[in-house]
Amino acid sequence: MSAGKFSPTLVVICGLPGSGKTTHARRLEQEMSAVRFCPDEWMQALGIYLYDESRRESVEQFQWIQAKRLLSLGQSVLIEWGTWGRSERDRLREEGRALGAIVELHYLNAPLDVLFDRIQRRGMEDPPITRDDIEGWARCMQPPNEEEMSLFDRALVLGQ
Repeated sequence: MSAGKFSPTLVVICGLPGSGKTTHARRLEQEMSAVRFCPDEWMQALGIYLYDESRRESVEQFQWIQAKRLLSLGQSVLIEWGTWGRSERDRLREEGRALGAIVELHYLNAPLDVLFDRIQRRGMEDPPITRDDIEGWARCMQPPNEEEMSLFDRALVLGQ
């Protein structure tokens, strides 16, 4: 970035389904005039089955290419992928920083009962998400700890 310009911000939004990632990201999108990347929305628009993991990975890879281009042009970006794994968050943080971005982590956390209730109320998933699904995903999730959060320029934990 040249002198006198503000650095763009990369916000990595982390959380399980039903934690409020999309609601939070949509609010930030307006507040920050940022570009939001949500693979679920792209996949639905393209008629791709939401649980097709290889196609989801392709969508996320393409979104990250676009996000890096936008960051290099000074545009703030929101990554709304869930980012359940530490290695994925580390990569996004490191690559964002290499582009001169301020990198934030927003971790949305809620009890499993709350997640399940929210998912049932929105009723958007086909097939429907079960409580067993949520419990399995929670076991796969690597929640960010204090040490990891300290590596970001700013880290927030948002609940319920």
